[in-house]
Amino acid sequence: MANVNAVANKKGNVFVRFLGNKNTFTILGLLGCIATLVVGYNIRIRKQISPTLVPYAKQTIEARSVINADMVGNVRVTTGYTSTATTLVTSAQKVVNLRATYKSNIPKGSLFYSDMLKTAAQMPDSAFAGIEDGNTIYSLPVDRTTTFNNSIRAGDYIDLYLSTTEPGTGNLVYAKLIESIKVLAVKDRNGNNILKNFHENGEPSQLLFSVDNDMFELLMLSKYVNSPRVKITPVIRNTQYTKDARETSITNEELKQLILSQRSEKTVG
Repeated sequence: MANVNAVANKKGNVFVRFLGNKNTFTILGLLGCIATLVVGYNIRIRKQISPTLVPYAKQTIEARSVINADMVGNVRVTTGYTSTATTLVTSAQKVVNLRATYKSNIPKGSLFYSDMLKTAAQMPDSAFAGIEDGNTIYSLPVDRTTTFNNSIRAGDYIDLYLSTTEPGTGNLVYAKLIESIKVLAVKDRNGNNILKNFHENGEPSQLLFSVDNDMFELLMLSKYVNSPRVKITPVIRNTQYTKDARETSITNEELKQLILSQRSEKTVG
């Protein structure tokens, strides 16, 4: 029994001396640091290479276009990339219903970055850019019906027809007043542009045109002086009509004189 106790005491003394050795603590400390570094490194590596879903463009999105859900897909990229690309948009919900910036298109397959996207309020109104000297913006009130179920778009060339009743006789008059006039912009009731691929619920409220001062005066007279007897309505044409656009002109001198004569009668009365 004494021998057993002696052996135990001897082992205990050896363990105490081992722990009391400064070199032992140094080695254990180094091993602990190495283990911590290895574990931390592995955790960081796993985070860097673990995939995460981010939105991307399933098709080329034109500048100024509204982005709808059909245009957006999801792709897996490494978490490390999302952390370094600070302007990367990581949620499809933060993309849908925004607009592509007015500066450039978003290419097919591209990821979305914050500088590519704008809200409606952030978009500059290009409708008023590049208007010729001497021209004025004319706004024609419309709705979904008069725009042929929202088929008229900015850049289209259309005709404007006039309907009224002839003074004295009461006969109905309906004829083309202006031909080959370019639609500068299509607006909803809040003044937002309705673009080529605008969502289906876009409700047109006005068509904007750039016209010379004489034509502007004529259109405004028909709108205010003769209202409600006179009505201007847009008439859509085909794609070739836009491609072969002619100079905008008043095509019916009789209608023009009819409007001007009613202005004179209104002024005298």
